[in-house]
Amino acid sequence: MDKNEIQQVRTFNRTVAERIGALSDEFLGRARPMGESRTLWEIGPQGAEVRELRTRLNLDSGYVTRVLQSLERQRLITMRPSIRDGRVREVRLTRTGRAERAELERRSDAVARSFLEPLDVKQRERLVGAMTAVEQLLRASMVEIAVEDAGSADARWCVDQYFAELNTRFETGFDPARTLSADVREFTPPAGMILVARLHGRPVGCGALRFHLRSKPDLKRMWIAREVRGLGVGRRMLGELEREAKRSGARAVRLETNRSLKEAISLYRSTGYREVKPFNDEPYAHHWFEKRLR
Repeated sequence: MDKNEIQQVRTFNRTVAERIGALSDEFLGRARPMGESRTLWEIGPQGAEVRELRTRLNLDSGYVTRVLQSLERQRLITMRPSIRDGRVREVRLTRTGRAERAELERRSDAVARSFLEPLDVKQRERLVGAMTAVEQLLRASMVEIAVEDAGSADARWCVDQYFAELNTRFETGFDPARTLSADVREFTPPAGMILVARLHGRPVGCGALRFHLRSKPDLKRMWIAREVRGLGVGRRMLGELEREAKRSGARAVRLETNRSLKEAISLYRSTGYREVKPFNDEPYAHHWFEKRLR
């Protein structure tokens, strides 16, 4: 990685932290640091579970506990066991907390306005456009991809979302009972594996490999949630699957796909997959691809 790129990122971080007032213990002119104000905002009108806040803000348990205790002492929140599950703690804003959150909203708008007011129209457009691009790229960098237990709730949820989307996009609909490799055991080592992508701890994509003793691994169940499409997550997932296949000793991977999935077909072709003759009797497939792994 280029050293100049790293230095530019660090400079950008310092500038943003200074400009938004993150260095002060009185963020937005209130008597609390940025971490407490941000947590108050994240709790929101509907409340939140403590574990959800930890995941969403990517904070360790001890820090979140201290922040919530401080907000509770300020009588901005209340904490209590969940009605659904007594082991889970829920956080809700008090009337004072809701009023404080509304004030934070007003002051945040004022800070955003202060970014834009000194600039002319073209400069504002450049700044907002650049911020949009930076936000998208930062979100992309926050997506984590890892091997998952094929029987886990997140893995099953991703596959269910994948099947549901195929049912809406395929010309004839989609019936999981008719497709090949619908059994979770085929994506459990050593038979195969499944990868899950997460953003803020929530599943946003998946991809799987099915291994064969005397053949190339099959790439299966590639799905990316709409909220992260356009961020390069699909390309990353594909790369991770190829690396896992290579680690297993494979020299090539293959896949089949439906002609309705034009974005997927474009991705495969742009990453070195070439169309080959059908290698299975998948009823929903129109294209079969293969790629040699270097």
